[in-house]
Amino acid sequence: MDTELLSDTFVDLADTMVADFDVIDFLHMLTDRSIRLLAASAAGVVLADPRGELRVAAASSEEAGLLELFQLQNDQGPCLECFRTGQPVTAADLAGPDQRWPRFAHAATQSGFRAVHALPMRLRDQVIGALNLFAAAPGPFDQADLRIGQALADVATIGLLQQRTVRRRETIAEQLQAALNSRVIIEQAKGKLAERLSIDMDRAFTMLRDYARNSNQHLTDVARDFVGGATAEFPPPARRRPSS
Repeated sequence: MDTELLSDTFVDLADTMVADFDVIDFLHMLTDRSIRLLAASAAGVVLADPRGELRVAAASSEEAGLLELFQLQNDQGPCLECFRTGQPVTAADLAGPDQRWPRFAHAATQSGFRAVHALPMRLRDQVIGALNLFAAAPGPFDQADLRIGQALADVATIGLLQQRTVRRRETIAEQLQAALNSRVIIEQAKGKLAERLSIDMDRAFTMLRDYARNSNQHLTDVARDFVGGATAEFPPPARRRPSS
């Protein structure tokens, strides 16, 4: 394991006390680092909105995002069970007999995933969502990886709840709802860019995210401008970050 990346990840996840904190980018960093550090092929995050309903907040790939959405739409799967119980949930072989979630298991295997582990995003008795790790090969996840994965989920949870405390519950509820809603804009931008450049959705998202970072803009703002036509061509010339 890359210990330097692991250390940097914990620092990044803890650094939420900034004026322009971007929830969506923060959660995508969590999924990206999870697959880079752990034995997972893909990762996704579901979060509860202000009404307590789960929403897909981030995913490392289009397949993982669709599978998370499938769980919510069909009201079955490890992430729902993890969120409702506040406990980790494992399925070591989704192609095996006697599946707890048959529709989800079929959809997962069709997407190329054979195992899944859901980790609660929890602080004491408050559960705000779940971090889900998907593997292409069957078999249990390594216990050391799961301990690190749970630690990543815990630090991310503390960061999000810290934001709620700092900006007060009502303000953060609105921010979280806006962040979840902004995913719709990002999905529209991904689709538009993918169609325009004849590329897949994952590549389209990477281009949008890279441009947002290189031009010092929020991902949601870049996506909204592109969907609304403010950005005539993509990618437009990137502004350089100011030197530190």
